[in-house]
Amino acid sequence: MKILLVRPPRIKQAITLSDFMFSEPLGLEMIYGVLKENHNVEIFDMMIETISLKDKIKLCSPEAVGITSLCIDVNKVLDLCIEVKNEDDQIHTIVGGTQAYLNSEAFFHDAVDHIFEYTNEENLIELYERLAQGSMRSKIDGIRSKEFGYASTRKKGRYAYMLPDRSSTEKYRREYSYFGYRPAAIMEFGVGCEKACDFCLRWRIEGYEEGLIDPELTKRDMAQIKEPTIMMMDNDFFASEEKVKAFLSLIRGMGIKKNFIVYGSVKGIILYKNAIKEFVECGLKAVLVGYETFKDTELADYRKKSTIEDNYKAAGILRELGVDVWASFMAHPDWDANDFSALRRYIKSLKPQITSISPLTPFPNLPMYKKYEDRLLYNAKDYEKWSFGQVMIRPSGMSLRRYYWELLVTNLYVNIFVNKKTEMIDRYGLMNIIRIFTGSLKAFNKYISLMIKN
Repeated sequence: MKILLVRPPRIKQAITLSDFMFSEPLGLEMIYGVLKENHNVEIFDMMIETISLKDKIKLCSPEAVGITSLCIDVNKVLDLCIEVKNEDDQIHTIVGGTQAYLNSEAFFHDAVDHIFEYTNEENLIELYERLAQGSMRSKIDGIRSKEFGYASTRKKGRYAYMLPDRSSTEKYRREYSYFGYRPAAIMEFGVGCEKACDFCLRWRIEGYEEGLIDPELTKRDMAQIKEPTIMMMDNDFFASEEKVKAFLSLIRGMGIKKNFIVYGSVKGIILYKNAIKEFVECGLKAVLVGYETFKDTELADYRKKSTIEDNYKAAGILRELGVDVWASFMAHPDWDANDFSALRRYIKSLKPQITSISPLTPFPNLPMYKKYEDRLLYNAKDYEKWSFGQVMIRPSGMSLRRYYWELLVTNLYVNIFVNKKTEMIDRYGLMNIIRIFTGSLKAFNKYISLMIKN
């Protein structure tokens, strides 16, 4: 069977970090890896491609088109499915990805034939075998099919981490990057997160229980990565000392020499300083740290397991070890101008290399959605607004326009006065810095547009 796997194009009006962190479509690479033995499969990355899906279909004549999705992609994915059906209504349309897992009902549409609630080797192989044979026969666990009224078998499951085929995106790989590191690959070493922060979707997707991916799968995956940099996408790479040491043992045993970037918790940085020091010797270059706020009360509300003083300790440890810190913060909807000013002072005192500030976003699948439901500026079906960059909760301490102004001023401040430009140029090269600066300008322009609009 001829299968085209599609990543949708960027949503132009969305404010996201895709201009700074542009990763490969790992889920599609996994699906490719499972299906390639028995099917003719191709990945079509519309974030890079310049031709339309319609033109691609004319060129390759697929029998099935599978499209991945994030929350903001719902309308675009439906448009793409309609485009496929308009070109040839005999082509099977299949939707999967994060949004299909969190809210499969968003894709109940006549142009969508099948929806993956979750994906594993068994249901992938089963669906495409049945499609090739021309008969569905019955429902499949984890898949909602139009011919069965999108009914579920009610068997619960989660996305499986399967061995990706990195060669499937060979023609795109030079474009994939993480801030100044380009090209860069992404992979996962462990799944789940016991911290269960109140604003985070990851643990709801991967589960509360933490565990390591099969080490043999990890070795096979690591061995095929050609890029000099790997972003480890674990929700908290420093979940335990045993986890860090297991990874170090694996890469030392394989003789891997790479730049590594990880997400790391403040508590993990403090508790496992010695293991992190070993990791630095093996290539750790940067840690993405969610400091989130400058108020202990808000950290407690978010169910973070750290304090403001812990943030300072973690920042000092990473500075001492020579590791770059990419800090993230969430602007609370109840902040006033003094709070934004305090945030700027706090960021300056932490001295991160890179900083991002986004408005608190209470996704419909999170408990805090109910808390702020009566203050939401958009409803749950305004999918393209839910991008982490746009203000979703009506501010209580100032007008919406002033709130956007404070966000803009704060982002300008950290980019001009806090982020370590000289160090970045020395480490990443001038062209990468220009690319990041261009991405920053896009975000600033969007904030100015929203400020004027509101």
